[in-house]
Amino acid sequence: MSKDPALRRQMRSCLPIAGRLDLAQGNAAALELFRKRRHTHVFVDLRILDELDQPADYARILSPFSEIDSQAVIVVLSPALRNSEDLKAIGAGANYFMTLPITSEKINQVAARFSPADHSTTAEVKRNIVAHAAFSPIIDTRNPIMKGVFEKIHSVAPTKSTVLLVGETGTGKGVLARLIHEMSNRREAPFISVHCGAIPDSLLESELFGHEKGAFTGALRKKLGKFELARGGTVFLDEIGTITPAAQIKLLQILQDGTFERIGGEEVLEANVRIIAATNADLEKMCEEGQFRKDLFYRLDVFPIHIPPLRARLEDISLFVASFLRKLNGLYAKNILTVHPLVIEKFKHHSWPGNIRELENLVERAYILETKSELRPESFPMEMVEPQTPTDGISTDTSMTLSQFRRKGLEDIEKIYIRQLLTRHRGRIKDSADSAGITTRQLHKLMTKYGIHKEEFKALHVS
Repeated sequence: MSKDPALRRQMRSCLPIAGRLDLAQGNAAALELFRKRRHTHVFVDLRILDELDQPADYARILSPFSEIDSQAVIVVLSPALRNSEDLKAIGAGANYFMTLPITSEKINQVAARFSPADHSTTAEVKRNIVAHAAFSPIIDTRNPIMKGVFEKIHSVAPTKSTVLLVGETGTGKGVLARLIHEMSNRREAPFISVHCGAIPDSLLESELFGHEKGAFTGALRKKLGKFELARGGTVFLDEIGTITPAAQIKLLQILQDGTFERIGGEEVLEANVRIIAATNADLEKMCEEGQFRKDLFYRLDVFPIHIPPLRARLEDISLFVASFLRKLNGLYAKNILTVHPLVIEKFKHHSWPGNIRELENLVERAYILETKSELRPESFPMEMVEPQTPTDGISTDTSMTLSQFRRKGLEDIEKIYIRQLLTRHRGRIKDSADSAGITTRQLHKLMTKYGIHKEEFKALHVS
């Protein structure tokens, strides 16, 4: 279902020779075609839905196809990975989303993952909803760097390639590793996470590769390692830079040959797993210093994904806070639905050394302390939300003339005043203008001059 002639030509060129393609320019025409002749796959171009004057009702558009034929595979096509929209479409009945342009490889990928002969739409949708619901607050990003990260995840997830996640502590590497697993064809098999830095060196090899009875003192019975327990699934090795030289050699064997042995054993075992590793260290520098094997690094670095720190994606803070509040309301039924705009404003000026984990801990602490239906500044540590002084953010530039410096200083102070004024009145223009003793037109001109938008100062509502 698409109005784009170029897309229709692409579809025709990418289909197998034996495949038949019927085209429709809208929802009604597509349904009529589907009633007359059953199709194994239905491709829906989301750009058609973008043309609607109101938010797209995915369930109303997609569910009739499933009602006619529950075995049909519904694929939504999107110009880019639009995380929240893709999730809505999947929850409404789609089985898969595919980014444009169409390629033969992508078509074959869908055919391999979803075959009408052995596929139940209802069960598949339920699995998708369960698998993706936990990630929706994480992947619903406004940040262009993170959008690029999710494009990479979308590309690599269906493959067998080893992935190396690089980022500071608390940036969500574990969550993203789980997302890669859930988007892969291994999602029905185990996902086993190992925090390498938390396991004593003497036990790490046994934990990863297992041991035979009597292999060492205290080995009273045979133990299966993580690579054996995760057969067919994914092993996530967090803080990979901390593993011992002996474990590095065994891991290299798995990556090169796909085999390993238990400690004290002679049987060669197949490691049918996908490896995702994560680090907050500079592995290349560790290689230069002789602390990490170069050959292992090159094997792990097949598909590196660099995750930005929270301070580089400040536009996502309000999304995270809303997500954490929904989670806390579900756990404790306290029903805190809004956040004071001053809190969000101050959050955007914090350096966040602990990243997303630090933010979540702060919100949870404030939630416990809060007695009202809104998270207020007084529920947070004083240093996080203390008032800004008029000279904050004004730098001294002696290359300016005194006249230029005075003019810039006045503009900086004026900008701070406008922001604090709008924060106090929660973005209400008339109240802010009346308080400042100016007209709403004058306030709008000042906001335009300094690039200030009233939406920034409205209380965050959690739906």
